[in-house]
Amino acid sequence: MKKIFITGASGFIGGAITKRLAADHWVLAMARTASSSEKIKALGARPLVCTLETIGADLLKEVDVVIHCAAFVEPWGRYEDFYNVNVEGTKRLVEAAKKAGVARFIHVSTEAVLFTGQDMVEIDESYPYPPENPFPYSDTKRIAEQLVLAANVPGKFEAIVLRPRLVWGPGDETILKNLCEMVDKGRFRWIDQGNYLTSTCHVENFADATMLALERGKGGEAYFIVDRETSTMRDFLTTLLATAGRNPSEKSVSGSLVRMIAWWVEGIWKLLRISKKPPVTRFSAAIMSSHCTIKSDKAELELGYRPRVSLEEGMTQLMQIK
Repeated sequence: MKKIFITGASGFIGGAITKRLAADHWVLAMARTASSSEKIKALGARPLVCTLETIGADLLKEVDVVIHCAAFVEPWGRYEDFYNVNVEGTKRLVEAAKKAGVARFIHVSTEAVLFTGQDMVEIDESYPYPPENPFPYSDTKRIAEQLVLAANVPGKFEAIVLRPRLVWGPGDETILKNLCEMVDKGRFRWIDQGNYLTSTCHVENFADATMLALERGKGGEAYFIVDRETSTMRDFLTTLLATAGRNPSEKSVSGSLVRMIAWWVEGIWKLLRISKKPPVTRFSAAIMSSHCTIKSDKAELELGYRPRVSLEEGMTQLMQIK
């Protein structure tokens, strides 16, 4: 039994990991609010009232493993807001963990650290970081990932990065919720008929990979984690919406047009200093109009990862949840 500290445990991905770990380990989880504490208790873990701004080595005393899921993932915001959470928060947590003598640090990252708007087809971990990035989320997650990997000390502080792509499944309150809202308000449109290829990652498959990383992950390494199957955006999102009783529109717009509109809209929002999220952002427009297929061969070889939940099984599971 290990003593494990988790950030982001009240969220979708962190919650799935926490629930799985709590069955066999002593799990502490960062709680910023009373509601977060209640969610964490319901998952079988013990809430620890703190934030990434206040975390210190004293709170991580005798902790064996830190799993860092928390991040600023908003579609819109100031670069400083992304940087303060994703970079500075991660930096403080790494420093506290090292000082406390934590042996293993697992950082939840994303394929977006490599994404600047281009197609990424059948990529693996050898794909290079971009020299610069126009998207605050991608850029700050890249910096955070690089500082985690740089902190690795073989045999003493094993720092590991996991990169899932488009996480879905039970408990998701972002992707499916937003899609349903768009369909209900008549705002849903395919981009280029939804024919872009995409890899995905069922949340249970990612939880499996995290469990494997506890024992088998190699310090200083990053691992892509995805489902076995590749889909088109149209097939995946149509089936996903069907689990919520929604049927998307057949209407479609050009990817190049959506990207141009997004740049124009963001420019106006910034000029007028509007804090409310714009109707379309550069990041969302770009990521929905790009191919993104990923190979998880490295995770299969080094971690023993095998996607347990197929797309069909996962969709059937969601259909049964009412």
